[in-house]
Amino acid sequence: MAVISVGVDHEHAPLELLEAVTVPEADCSKVLGALAALDDLSEVVLVSTCLRTEVYAVVDRFHGAVDGITSVLAERAGTDLAALTPSVTVHFDRGVSAHLFAVAAGLRSAVPGETEVLGQIRRSLERAEEERTVGPELTELFRRALSAGRRARAETAIARGTTSFAHATVQMAASRLGSLDGASVVVIGAGQLATGIVESLLEGRRGVPGGIVVANRTVPAAVALAAKDPSRVTAIGLDGLAAVVAAADLVISAVEADSIVLPAAALARAGGPVLVVDLGMPRTVDPASASLPGVTLLDIAHLRDVVDVALKERRDEIAAAEVILSEEVERFLGDRRARGAAPLVTELRTRLEQLRVAEFDRNRGELATLSAEQLERVEQLTRSLVAKIAHEPTVALRESSGTDRGHRLADAVRALFGL
Repeated sequence: MAVISVGVDHEHAPLELLEAVTVPEADCSKVLGALAALDDLSEVVLVSTCLRTEVYAVVDRFHGAVDGITSVLAERAGTDLAALTPSVTVHFDRGVSAHLFAVAAGLRSAVPGETEVLGQIRRSLERAEEERTVGPELTELFRRALSAGRRARAETAIARGTTSFAHATVQMAASRLGSLDGASVVVIGAGQLATGIVESLLEGRRGVPGGIVVANRTVPAAVALAAKDPSRVTAIGLDGLAAVVAAADLVISAVEADSIVLPAAALARAGGPVLVVDLGMPRTVDPASASLPGVTLLDIAHLRDVVDVALKERRDEIAAAEVILSEEVERFLGDRRARGAAPLVTELRTRLEQLRVAEFDRNRGELATLSAEQLERVEQLTRSLVAKIAHEPTVALRESSGTDRGHRLADAVRALFGL
């Protein structure tokens, strides 16, 4: 059994491919089911965010599992294997924990140190638990990744300043507009990302908007978000979106949907210049809007300048976080090796003790002349000999557990001692 990860992320794939392969919450159950049905997978967790879609799995056969997972992702993206494969990143064994721990710490995010990713990883594990596709191996991996991510943030300043897509988006919009003072802002969505954007707008670090409208398919969710500051935030349903967009200076789409939510026709009626930021994956604003007079359309790819600034500010903190993550990976792998070898070590020691007791009992008649004290001394001596004989095999099994060498040693121990 081995642990692998197979995925597509913003560091290795174009935005169009990321958009195609993204799995919205509503489709996660279906995709998890398709993955769990693959012959070579015994555990599976799906992580799908706006810039990352990755599958973590416990597998029997490496190549068969990678091919199967890649096929599922290709089907999701509506493309063939040949087109997807160059953008796929695969991690194996140690590389899996090193990668996931870095993701949890925000070191693999477009905005270094961003905080949303911890919640996304936690939700991915919860979803796999709900669908019963995860077992003890991946559960422990994900829990330790979450712990490592929290530690990296607590012990370094990696999360200082612009630490989320929400902050980065507001910062980028303010930079483009010059200031948000008096701006009429529309936020589409009421989930985690939209909430972060509204909170960032209300902080007023980049200017105080004249008004904020939250438009969402589920109106009660929009009302709950507007309750953060009812005097400045208004809630509406998506049926009222066209009217408020026509008078907006800034529109930010942070809604999860599998189709266009804001059509070009709605923006064509805008009364003046309007900046539109589409954070949807797949996109939720009609790309044709970019050609409309007075409309400036930005997406996730335009956050690059904000990211570059954040990278310069946190270079030393990133290095410090990497040291912490390296420690956490070593600790996790050490615990995993000990955990993986434990049943066989116990079985080996039990077998040796059985042989010792059987041989001692077989020769008990010849030991009848010994006093009770002498007999106990012989007992102690034989127990000590068995412990010394078992020591080196125990160490070797624990240190190599989970590796090819470990599998070979385990097979040899079982054959030699009849386990």
